[in-house]
Amino acid sequence: MATPQSSESFAGEQKKILALTLVPLFMSLLSVSIVNVVLPSVQDSLGAGSSALQWVLSGYALAFGVLLVAAGRAGDVYGRGPLFMAGVGLFGLGALVSGLAPSVLVLNIARVAMGLGSGLLNPQTIGLIQQYFKGAARGKAFGMFGGVVGVSVAIGPVLGGVLVALFGESIGWRASFLVNVPICVIALLLAKAWLPESAWKPVPAEHSTSSMPVIDPAHPQRRPKADLDPVGLVSFGLAVLLVMLPFVESSVGPWIWGSIVVGAGLMAFWVWWERRYRRRGGEPMIDMDLFATRSFANGTMLIGLYFVGVTSIWVLVALYMQSGLHHTALASGMMGLPAAAASAISAPIAGRYIVRIGRPLVLIGMSSVLFGLLTTALLVYLHGAMGLSEWWMLLSLTFVGGGQGLVVSPNQTLTLADVPMRYAGSAGGVLQTGQRVGTSIGIAAITGIVFAMVARSDWPTAMMTGLLVIAVVVIMAGCIGVRDMMQGRGEAKAARASS
Repeated sequence: MATPQSSESFAGEQKKILALTLVPLFMSLLSVSIVNVVLPSVQDSLGAGSSALQWVLSGYALAFGVLLVAAGRAGDVYGRGPLFMAGVGLFGLGALVSGLAPSVLVLNIARVAMGLGSGLLNPQTIGLIQQYFKGAARGKAFGMFGGVVGVSVAIGPVLGGVLVALFGESIGWRASFLVNVPICVIALLLAKAWLPESAWKPVPAEHSTSSMPVIDPAHPQRRPKADLDPVGLVSFGLAVLLVMLPFVESSVGPWIWGSIVVGAGLMAFWVWWERRYRRRGGEPMIDMDLFATRSFANGTMLIGLYFVGVTSIWVLVALYMQSGLHHTALASGMMGLPAAAASAISAPIAGRYIVRIGRPLVLIGMSSVLFGLLTTALLVYLHGAMGLSEWWMLLSLTFVGGGQGLVVSPNQTLTLADVPMRYAGSAGGVLQTGQRVGTSIGIAAITGIVFAMVARSDWPTAMMTGLLVIAVVVIMAGCIGVRDMMQGRGEAKAARASS
């Protein structure tokens, strides 16, 4: 059985756990960004209309976001190994069907299956890191996790463009899905051999914060029944679906925005139910007391708001490069390569030092992102006013990528540091759900602003406006980080005074 290590070096089993979990994670996140580039090829190949094509994007996003917390909770209750394998298998099957899809309807159904698979496997990755790593080793592992997140977002458009250039439009988009299949098969073959025995069992109940008894006194040898909290799972999933839906399907009509009100009401019901469920002796999917924990509450708010802004950056870059400057999809994708490299370098470094430095490291990362955004806006202005080459953005966006590596994984480490192991999966699911909801809101709102500006002005003005809006959102997220840092210092000062 693997035991958590607190040193910076990884034990043999820990290296296997990271290799096994981070590669499918990379593929699942890559599938979010790679589709943006291959959509025109899909449209030409399958004769898809714009509304059907939209579901290639939104079907994946909705299925991914809705399942995260439920999957995390199921992993906590039933064991993370089985849920990880189920997620990888479903994702791989969906990728296979997507690559062979004869029609856009089949493609959309398969993409939903891929999203469900991503929603199943992502929380297990976080839960396994929480379970088998601690201290500096956990920070380093989450640093590698953050590197995977950063690289997958930036490299997706590049890989999509390369595949279309290599195989042509009719085969290239299919290859972007089929490339996942052998990786999923290998992951499934290795999971049983590489995951520790304890990963196939429920997380030990002694880590639970619930008042539910661990052992039935009348039957001391009988294991207590798994408590999955089905009402909590269903109400939370529906609430997330209804909140996200208008932002990924805004073209349906104005009436769709009413689902946000219904979703907010369901979310309020979910909070009430979770508190009531615990009072009655059950084990809720999320212990509401976690939100009273400073690190978890502040970290979840910070990263949700942060993702409202930063995930739109590469969408705007692609739009500006292709629609505004008439570059190819491959050239547009190349703009993100230095940023991806910077993120891949900075995230593991941040993971190594986050336990030592704490929240200030996240704020340094946000400052780098902010600098990159403002200098990119300046370069767009200078390109329009003076003809300065747009390729200078390679340099300014590198600050965005480097800063991204200092934000995502360190914040994850700090946010989950005080979460009981019994809730590691579901808490990680809440954290990622905030990111997915933030992404949906941000892309819809910020691209909407940019397109409105294009209609009234020109692409340089629209691009600068979009970048400045993102900068404001990053500043707002930074204010939450500053508050968390000050509260942490106040707690430490009070602790020293009491001792």
